Amino acid sequence: MPRTVTISRRWVIPALAGAGALMLITAGAAAAVETDTVPTLGRGLWWSLALMTTVGFIGGPPQTLIGEGISAVLMVSGFFLLALVSAALASLFVREDEQDLEAREGAAYRVLLEEVRALRAQVTQVQGRLDGAGEPPPEAGHGA
Repeated sequence: MPRTVTISRRWVIPALAGAGALMLITAGAAAAVETDTVPTLGRGLWWSLALMTTVGFIGGPPQTLIGEGISAVLMVSGFFLLALVSAALASLFVREDEQDLEAREGAAYRVLLEEVRALRAQVTQVQGRLDGAGEPPPEAGHGA
């Protein structure tokens, strides 16, 4: 059976914090490496934010291989962050529906369990009557 990754809402806050840290680091790196495209740290923050939010390049594409690598990391990180936040928001709605369904299923399970217990008691009672009756009477036409 293949393993699945469960998306949890508790991942959103750490993911957003990590994305903010990544944005700050890459903004500084872009300002240091891409001096023509990203002349200041402030422009680097804007550039990083634009790439993480899948808007695209602000002020032009990178001119160096390192700048392209930074851009790729930001784009992929932004894509995963968007997917995580979307899944967390969707889970809010799905969870509410699942809670109602789980409550109904639990109630139906309890009713079925009581029915099985009642049937078991009836079977035990019938079996007791059959065991207490002793040997069945001989069939007509046999013996004598």
